[in-house]
Amino acid sequence: LRADPRDAVAHTAAIIREKGTNGEREMAYALYLAGFDVKDVHMTDLTSGRETLEDVQFAVFCGGFSNSDVLGSAKGWAGGFRYNEKAKTALENYFAREDTLSLGICNGCQLLMELGLIYPEMGEKHPRMAHNLSHKFESTFVSVEIPKNESVLFRSLEGTKLGIWVAHGEGRFVLPEEESTYNIAAKYVYDEYPGNPNGSDYATAAVCSDNGRHLAMMPHLERNIFPWQNAYYPFAYRKHEVTPWMEAFANAREWLKNIK
Repeated sequence: LRADPRDAVAHTAAIIREKGTNGEREMAYALYLAGFDVKDVHMTDLTSGRETLEDVQFAVFCGGFSNSDVLGSAKGWAGGFRYNEKAKTALENYFAREDTLSLGICNGCQLLMELGLIYPEMGEKHPRMAHNLSHKFESTFVSVEIPKNESVLFRSLEGTKLGIWVAHGEGRFVLPEEESTYNIAAKYVYDEYPGNPNGSDYATAAVCSDNGRHLAMMPHLERNIFPWQNAYYPFAYRKHEVTPWMEAFANAREWLKNIK
């Protein structure tokens, strides 16, 4: 299944995690299958200066319950970057480069939104995440559609509707401006609960930076890369080796392969 390593120059993807992260293994395997060299980066590697991300081209912030979410989803994790100079510098330098991609899933999505890394130009007015309108943790299989978008990962999936798992308690995108203000890269097929499991504005499931390189997404695409992982998969396609979600990781590899 793995992409032929002779097909492209090897690129390094970093799995970035904090204590309480639980989605790193599925994500690492998806990246490996797409042809990346994958390295494990814990927050202690960044805060100690052992890791600077200088040799990384794709940074993936994984899902879970960082610091038990006792301060709110990803707020403790965000503090690890805000209040440690080495980690802060590594992150700022990474996002300042033009040859990098990033992906935040679930808790990682909350982190990127909390730090304002998807829409840095908005300053303190950047969109944020809030508690599900259901007032409870939602773990379910939902349908999303990929609209016309500028995401490096999702551009080629435009027009598709796919099933995907969600598992979060604070996954509501609060987007106070008009929908056209945001580069929405994935939307729940249904506007209302339970199809929209958290009540996100504009049924948003994922948002992307204006340059297309940085994606924040609540659903777990890494948990749906094989047909058997899906709660429902069309019978005609059940012999597929992988699902269309793998295309997102392949798109990342191809973009890095072609960048000057």
